[in-house]
Amino acid sequence: MKKILSAIIIIALVFSMSGCTGNNSSSSVTAQESTIDKVLKKGTLVVGTSPGYLPFEMIDTNGDYIGYDIDTANAIAEAMGVELEIKQYDFSALIGALQAGEIDMIISGMTIRGDRALAVNFANPYFEISQSFLVPASDTTTKSWEDLDTAGKKIAVGQGTTGALLAKQLFKNAEIVDYEGGNTAAMAVAQEQADGMVYDDIGLKMFVLQQPDKLRAIYNSMSVESLGIAVRYGDSASIDWLNAFLYGYLKNPKELESYQKWVETTDWIDDMAE
Repeated sequence: MKKILSAIIIIALVFSMSGCTGNNSSSSVTAQESTIDKVLKKGTLVVGTSPGYLPFEMIDTNGDYIGYDIDTANAIAEAMGVELEIKQYDFSALIGALQAGEIDMIISGMTIRGDRALAVNFANPYFEISQSFLVPASDTTTKSWEDLDTAGKKIAVGQGTTGALLAKQLFKNAEIVDYEGGNTAAMAVAQEQADGMVYDDIGLKMFVLQQPDKLRAIYNSMSVESLGIAVRYGDSASIDWLNAFLYGYLKNPKELESYQKWVETTDWIDDMAE
């Protein structure tokens, strides 16, 4: 009889504990409402970006945001049936803005890296780039970044970019100089205030197209990287949705048209704001 009574008590305790666990799990789900659900409720997708990274995000002469990433953001908003709002930040401030809830996503040519993945979650890659090198056009002898890794040389980098991190890892003797972004770093090279610059190959191509008499690119790949869309850390539901979206968007007509316009041609450069 005592054994039977003990068994009944144990079973009752198990069911009681299961009930408590179920309630806690339910509250946890509510507390962690996904970004996608929030966006659908408010009817607006707020995307953070850092204009000046050609051809991904720029501002045209009308003050509108343009570029491959902007097309991607518009396609995401369209797929969700919501309005798109773009907010501009310095590149190094984007993750902080996402963590503070000022924006819903980062779409700004952001390289997927382990240190960043400690603060945000990335969807699957949507673009692949390489890090290469830029020198003044007057420099006709430099063939690789190693040629400039000497004392007294200055290497320009955009603050917070992967190029900055890579340069600080590779260069042992040259001085690394941080600038607010890629545009100002490239300008320093064009004005011969810096001896070189580490940056994404596509971005370097655009800088050279704008100032072919002042800049020369050296396309010796220093690293290969993937760009990703970022959402708040732990938001797995939104990552699942973005991965499904990218699966249907990449290599399909709308994305191919965007790639052709921004990456394979430069007709848009004259429409870009100075």
